[in-house]
Amino acid sequence: MEPPGEKPGEAGGLQITPQLLKSRTGEFSLESILLLKLRCLGLADLGCLGECLGLEWLDLSGNVLTHLGPLASLRQLAVLNVSNNRLTGLEPLATCENLQSLNAAGNLLATPGQLQCLAGLPYLEYLRLRDPLARLSNPLCASPSYWAAVRELLPGLKVIDGERVIGRGSEFYQLCRDLDSSLRPSSSSGPRATEAQPWVEPGYWESWPSQSSSILEEACRQFQDTLQECWDLERQASDSLAQAEQALNSAGPTSSFVF
Repeated sequence: MEPPGEKPGEAGGLQITPQLLKSRTGEFSLESILLLKLRCLGLADLGCLGECLGLEWLDLSGNVLTHLGPLASLRQLAVLNVSNNRLTGLEPLATCENLQSLNAAGNLLATPGQLQCLAGLPYLEYLRLRDPLARLSNPLCASPSYWAAVRELLPGLKVIDGERVIGRGSEFYQLCRDLDSSLRPSSSSGPRATEAQPWVEPGYWESWPSQSSSILEEACRQFQDTLQECWDLERQASDSLAQAEQALNSAGPTSSFVF
């Protein structure tokens, strides 16, 4: 019988060693490693990873990790991706005081209380627990109230599951959620559920939009504003590229390169 939380063959999974880290980064000193990508390697043990004290960006997605113990010493870590693993807790991250972005989708986090360890991180703004495009989630995401629970537990978050909840653009996401709720059929058996059938109640199409038209109009307006900003940014980028190309052409050929 396999121990809880292990996959077949996990006990013999790959362990991080100094040789592995040096071969993948080309660094002679573990403390010199700033960026590390260790995706889909079958990692089951983080080994000496805690010795990479200067690490700022780390991708451990797609492995078979069940704990993050060695990460507790990484005080400089700012971006961490541990999606698609077997994690049941995130407690070691409580000391990663510079953590700004965490992707923990596709693990075994069962309750919002398991995120309590992140409450003391002053710079944490981006958290992903669910990724529909990659079909990754956590058991806690099955609760309809998990979104509100996460916001209450971690009020400093600006983006949850890729949707902005604070700052510019957050209203647009909220309008989309409100619109989705207003279009979703009611599960109650009262008169309201009956009236929601447009082919039953005469005049339904005249009265129903009065409740949701403002949401639709505001959502469309903000979408158009966002789209206009994208067009403006695209035009600015094109102008910058054209100026750079012109400058390079006017400089003429050169016989040396600077790296």
